Amino acid sequence: MDKKRTAVQAIFTILTNGYLKGFVNGSIYQGVSKSVCVPGLSCYSCPGALCSCPVGAYQAVAGSRNFSVPLYIVGFLALVGGVGGRFVCGWLCPFGLFEDLLYKLPIKHKINEVKGDRQLKYIKYFVLFVFVLVLPAFATGEFGQGDPWFCKYICPSGMLMAGLPLAAANKGVRGAIGLLFAWKAAVLAAVVLLSTAIYRPFCRYICPLGAVYGLFNGISLYRHSFDAKLCEGCGSCQSVCKLRIKANEEINCADCIRCGKCLKSCRTGALSGGLRKAENEKEEKNGLHIL
Repeated sequence: MDKKRTAVQAIFTILTNGYLKGFVNGSIYQGVSKSVCVPGLSCYSCPGALCSCPVGAYQAVAGSRNFSVPLYIVGFLALVGGVGGRFVCGWLCPFGLFEDLLYKLPIKHKINEVKGDRQLKYIKYFVLFVFVLVLPAFATGEFGQGDPWFCKYICPSGMLMAGLPLAAANKGVRGAIGLLFAWKAAVLAAVVLLSTAIYRPFCRYICPLGAVYGLFNGISLYRHSFDAKLCEGCGSCQSVCKLRIKANEEINCADCIRCGKCLKSCRTGALSGGLRKAENEKEEKNGLHIL
């Protein structure tokens, strides 16, 4: 499962960030596809980016002089979340792939239980509300425009995929490096260090995109189901979950990235996943209940 998921993540990352000329010249692709959003966290300013990040695109529209709610982006997020919830986080997000690879590094002391984990998970909703929704729209400058606060001050993906490659290939960008660049580099460094010991710390505690998709986990078309009658209580589903989710108690919770490891570990078939229509038909036939 891990190899298959990593392959899918890698292929999607390459397909959506495949403008090789940008990496060579230190330039940003400006083609027609740049107006299209991708479902994962993918920086607009990445030299290879062929599309846009929905978080960055939202802030760009919301922070414009004539404030308006970007209905296309809101609808896009609702559509993606409504279909698969946080499936995007587990299978498509480029920065999620980066964190996965960091966690696979042979560091001896992995932190499986994070102190205050339940409380820390609420930070991403604070980031979503304050840095994505409120500040870009209302903290405007003298020309009536707001900054993309999350992208500018927090997002480590922007530094990884845009800041560092552009600085390496573009002399003009190197000449403009200052305190903000240093701050973002420090944020990225902190995420990198934490990701070697903690599984996906940015996804779990900070990412506003994950916060949005997580709201759809319990109602999305694709979801997990649990049949208590088949469960033996062996705990295998929890033992394989790197996010420490109790699948038999927290099925379809907002933190699940739908990696599928719990489904594969269940030897009795108590846990399963699929589209809601198919699951409803299964429920009617077998008397199961989707939680």
